Amino acid sequence: MHDIRLIRDDPEGFDANLARRGADPVSAQILSLDEERRALTTKLQEAQSRRNEASKAIGMAMGQGDKEKAEALKAEVAELKQTMPALEENERKLGAKLQDRLARIPNLPFDDVPQGDDEEGNVEISVWGEKPSFDFEPKEHADFAPSLGMDFETGTLLSGARFTFLRGDMARLHRALGQFMIDLQTRAHGYTECMPPVLVKDEAMYGTDKLPKFAEDSFRTTDDHWLIPTSEVSLTASVMDQMLDESTLPIRLTALTQCFRSEAGSAGRDTRGFIRQHQFEKCELVSIVKPENSEAEHERMTRAAEEVLEALGLPYRKMLLCTGDMGFGARKTYDLEVWLPGQGAYREISSCSNTGDFQARRMNSRYKVTGEKKRKEFVHTLNGSGLAVGRTLVAIIENYQQADGSVAVPEALAPYMGGVTKLEPVS
Repeated sequence: MHDIRLIRDDPEGFDANLARRGADPVSAQILSLDEERRALTTKLQEAQSRRNEASKAIGMAMGQGDKEKAEALKAEVAELKQTMPALEENERKLGAKLQDRLARIPNLPFDDVPQGDDEEGNVEISVWGEKPSFDFEPKEHADFAPSLGMDFETGTLLSGARFTFLRGDMARLHRALGQFMIDLQTRAHGYTECMPPVLVKDEAMYGTDKLPKFAEDSFRTTDDHWLIPTSEVSLTASVMDQMLDESTLPIRLTALTQCFRSEAGSAGRDTRGFIRQHQFEKCELVSIVKPENSEAEHERMTRAAEEVLEALGLPYRKMLLCTGDMGFGARKTYDLEVWLPGQGAYREISSCSNTGDFQARRMNSRYKVTGEKKRKEFVHTLNGSGLAVGRTLVAIIENYQQADGSVAVPEALAPYMGGVTKLEPVS
């Protein structure tokens, strides 16, 4: 959510920043609604003031024996009482309309975000690791993982497309990855482990900019709860409507949860394999910080995600997303893309974003500035994957595949695998 004062103070500059994201100008429409609402508010306040004045004057007129004036004042008060509810309702509707319009405007990019229309405009920041060499033609995971326990057929039978049933050591490796990630983020990077709900109310989805724009991308229950598309929703919304003490910041939270996405906008993409599922597991990172610390926190969070890939020996590159490829709520985003030899391509495995105060305004999450009684600021929120477990599993399968169809287990996962060092094909 944007501070409407930014639009009032510099409508041309606001629209120019929106144009960097390929969005149409909105200032004229927003300011027109704002002026209409403010005029109505003024009219309502004047009516309330006049009603109070007239009510007091009735007593004075009665005390002076001026019944005619008292009756006229009573009639005026009665008329105001009749007309004011309509004014209040119109003000409410205009306020809701303005709020809804503001809620649909994407965040503004930082100045150092590169200009671009789509992923072709993203900028490579760094590359880590050497791509593995094979003395055989490496396969895509979808072509040989079924023999290792990645059962696409049963998943489809039970639930339909984009669901998978993991069995045996494949399921164990998936579990090991999640445990390894959550342990690394809590022990090495100081994140507090959480177990949040995966069903949330409208307010949590709205506060983390998933509603109203992206309703079709998530699953809704019959009792009006939402299955979280990421635990960013639960973790970030945990400070919703709170006035935090400055001494509690930064707050760093992590959770390993199931996530659910309808993938409404991805028809035809990644229909094979385990890359894009309706149900998946992810280790999420969330930070709530003071505004002046958010850029440094963004670098810190991204580094925490990178260390997972490095510990697992998975080659990757770090990309700075351009204006046309960033998410709706982000001001700046780094993507980590892992190398998949079976596809011969880098694929996104983590996305770390700084949203500035965009979500905090929607959630009404602020903090008291120490030593200044009246000064309160909106916090800045950041979120990232550390990492997506399913995609990391795919990366291990493809990078550690052997000529005989087996897959070696990375050394970092040995403590979690109970002596299993290799996934073997099952006949």
